[in-house]
Amino acid sequence: MRIVVCVKHVPDMASDPGFTADHRVDRDGVQGRLSELDEHAVEQALRVLDAAPDAHLTYLTVGPAAAAEALRRALAMGGHAAVHVSDDAIAGSDAPATALVLAAALRRLEPDLVLCAMASTDGGTSLVPAMLAEHLALPQLTFAAELTVEPATATVRIRRDGSRATEELRATLPAVVSVTDRTGEARYPSFKGIMAAKKKPLETWNLADLGVPADQVGAGAARTVVDAITARPPRTAGTALPDEGEGGLRLADFLSGQKFV
Repeated sequence: MRIVVCVKHVPDMASDPGFTADHRVDRDGVQGRLSELDEHAVEQALRVLDAAPDAHLTYLTVGPAAAAEALRRALAMGGHAAVHVSDDAIAGSDAPATALVLAAALRRLEPDLVLCAMASTDGGTSLVPAMLAEHLALPQLTFAAELTVEPATATVRIRRDGSRATEELRATLPAVVSVTDRTGEARYPSFKGIMAAKKKPLETWNLADLGVPADQVGAGAARTVVDAITARPPRTAGTALPDEGEGGLRLADFLSGQKFV
């Protein structure tokens, strides 16, 4: 079984990144990291690998040179190899263009299972997994809270927890699956894993390698444009209700007045 996990190098939100004049996330001077949501997809792939030791796990990312850091972080957690698609023409690509490039790389890798996070922590669109499935003509199982792969029957099962119901879905492999942050804690790379990751193969491909025309990606080909960005206002101080024997009644009146009860 060949497994590919799509990962992304994103600005560390703890660094409080700003925005450029053209409404993009300002990555200069901000520390980057493997997207926290991607760590859950990596963990699920590693669990499949634990159950099927003959499987081969590859990580795939699209981005500038710094994006290789996300691949090395994933490799430190486990897995066998990584592929970095890097090309100056890709800069400024939106979700459809990113999915186009990823799909071209996936066709070359020929995976049985493609795993993605439910979203990236910088873009947050949740669109790429579904777009990949469309490009590759594969079944998609999205927003999985639990994932089970059955190699003997070449199927994948997920549990999806919604606001009104819990669904259990199944698809035949190959398939595209996105997982949520409810799948469980991701393992932390060991020192041995970090050192081993430096020796694991990491290939770099460009658009020409994938046969993707440069005019179909980048800011010039973007179908979506951010028109404006407004900073979220700072939180205001809450309302203090001192308890002088009638705290419960005052709290009930406050909640009722706010129509919370």
